[in-house]
Amino acid sequence: MSDFPTLETHRLRLRELVPDDAPALFTIHGNGNAEAMRWYGTVPNLAGAEKLIQRFAEWRRLPDPGTRWGLIHREDGRLLGTCGLFKWNAAWNSCTLGYELAPEAWGRGYMREAVDAALRWGFAEMRLMRIEAQVHPDNAASIALLERLGFRHEGRQREAGVWFGQRHDLLHFGLLKREFRTDPTRNPS
Repeated sequence: MSDFPTLETHRLRLRELVPDDAPALFTIHGNGNAEAMRWYGTVPNLAGAEKLIQRFAEWRRLPDPGTRWGLIHREDGRLLGTCGLFKWNAAWNSCTLGYELAPEAWGRGYMREAVDAALRWGFAEMRLMRIEAQVHPDNAASIALLERLGFRHEGRQREAGVWFGQRHDLLHFGLLKREFRTDPTRNPS
């Protein structure tokens, strides 16, 4: 993987995160946004957001690279969140999905639209056969999103996540390529 893959959807442009995105990413992840990040953890300051963008860029240089897109609203250019495929195991044709969305964009179908594009890209370009996701058991919106996209609940990982100084159980979901139904006319919401 050399060039960063930019993806287009009806309302979004999925592109590489750049240093200029740090203030918006901090707003999404910042301490003032505890409600949004209760499932993810926070970025404590602007420097933390810059380091997170750098870490996402470094994923592209790994032997089994990952890709994290910034979700840009096509009409006004705002960064609404991120989504990505990482922990790629090329030998097993599998990886992990991750995402987060600014609260003002919740409930409008943006993440479904973005993740659908990322899944299609992953199955086609990365030649994935399986994509996994881990979700906090109380994150009903994320669980519903995964289920709408065809992911199946496969189990519970006890104390697998750590954020805000606490250990958290995570539900494990998986989607096989043969189960993924892509339909360009599907309503993204």
